[in-house]
Amino acid sequence: MMDKNNNCCGNEGACGTESCKSFKCGSGSCIYGLGFVGAVIYYISTATTFWIGVLGVLKALVWPGFIVFELLKFLGA
Repeated sequence: MMDKNNNCCGNEGACGTESCKSFKCGSGSCIYGLGFVGAVIYYISTATTFWIGVLGVLKALVWPGFIVFELLKFLGA
């Protein structure tokens, strides 16, 4: 079901269905994008050489994996 502004509403128009596809349903990608930009800025600002900066951009792509790994290590899983 769609409201008057074409937004998902109610159980009939759940996100991901053919009748209700909207960018408003996927806010996780926005948070990941902001984290990526922040990580790139951090890694490039601390890089001492060009190749360390390139490595920093690559690290910025996979930073959620580092967080999950460290969290699981901390929890002893």
